[in-house]
Amino acid sequence: MPTRDHVTVAVTGATGALGSRVARRLAEQDIPQLLVGRDPARLPELPGALHRGPAAYADHSAMRAAVEGASTLVLVSGRPTGRRLEEHATVVEAAAEAGVERVLYVSLLGAAPDAVYRNARDHWLTEQFLASAPVRHTVVRAGIYASTPASLADDELVVRGPGGSGRVAFVAHEDIAAVITGLIVHDDGGHDDAVLEVTGPEALTLEEEIGQIAVASGRPYRYVAETPEEAFARRRHLGLSGEQIESWISWYLAIAQGGLATVTDVVPRLTGTPATPVADIDWWPAPGRAS
Repeated sequence: MPTRDHVTVAVTGATGALGSRVARRLAEQDIPQLLVGRDPARLPELPGALHRGPAAYADHSAMRAAVEGASTLVLVSGRPTGRRLEEHATVVEAAAEAGVERVLYVSLLGAAPDAVYRNARDHWLTEQFLASAPVRHTVVRAGIYASTPASLADDELVVRGPGGSGRVAFVAHEDIAAVITGLIVHDDGGHDDAVLEVTGPEALTLEEEIGQIAVASGRPYRYVAETPEEAFARRRHLGLSGEQIESWISWYLAIAQGGLATVTDVVPRLTGTPATPVADIDWWPAPGRAS
């Protein structure tokens, strides 16, 4: 396996909230990077980082060219398109052909073939594909981003959904990025084939979480509970597709059923610092950024 002095990391999704934080942390560690994006003009300018692309996940030849020269790939999962497994498989196959030896895949807590949350099933499929791919790999199952409820708020900062009283160990993007960076900086092979569940320090209900977002942001976010039927009617009225409605409602139902309440020690164990409480997070997306 390459030593740190010979590692070059390709980072996908480097214009996004997670990928950009991974890239910044790797630059702080003086690790050479290839930042891969659909629009290279939007990629961050960082020391030791080259811009590669345009390269979409579904474009095998473009992705192979983009990751050429990398030894490790950080694969930040793509948006749900109905073909996420195929797109992720294309990236991994292109990377293997280009000589990439190791893949760190950002999956989702609760990934399973029978997961309540629709998107978690997609992630499980990619995990199964990776298990048979000709590369070393580690699955980083991220908990629900602490920022997600803020992005679901409407213009009046109200978050509505059928989340019930279920709890979630919401996790900060910075903590996930710190774990990924640690896996790269301290690679001794000990996490090959591992599935790491990365969570925040405590499990909160949506009402508690959104209350903490209000305190941290200084803005009056609030949560209003709905039944699944009310949630369907409101989303249908907005003209969303059945797939979009299922994905959105199933996210809340997964919370309501308690399947995302796990709190793990992965963040402190791999980074040496405690996981970040929601109240201490200093970045929140604008309302309405998620459908």
